[in-house]
Amino acid sequence: MPNIASAKKRVRTTAKRTAVNHSRKTRIRSFTRKVEEAIASGDKKAAQAALKAAEPEIMRGVSKGVVHKNTGSRKVSRLSKRVAKLKG
Repeated sequence: MPNIASAKKRVRTTAKRTAVNHSRKTRIRSFTRKVEEAIASGDKKAAQAALKAAEPEIMRGVSKGVVHKNTGSRKVSRLSKRVAKLKG
């Protein structure tokens, strides 16, 4: 446990930031999961709608520093490619 006031504050701040980052990462995962489920069901319209909702969420994670820029781009790109492959 820290004794210095600034170190105590740093511990509190880190805990808050960790909670925020954790919730952002969870949101990214759930939006991605919705796209995955739509792809698995084979529903192109639903998959496109889910992707349209997931893309800004992933890129918001990038801008907030939760995910690396290239990781966000890679996720969006791979999902887009899979949605485009769907028939109908």
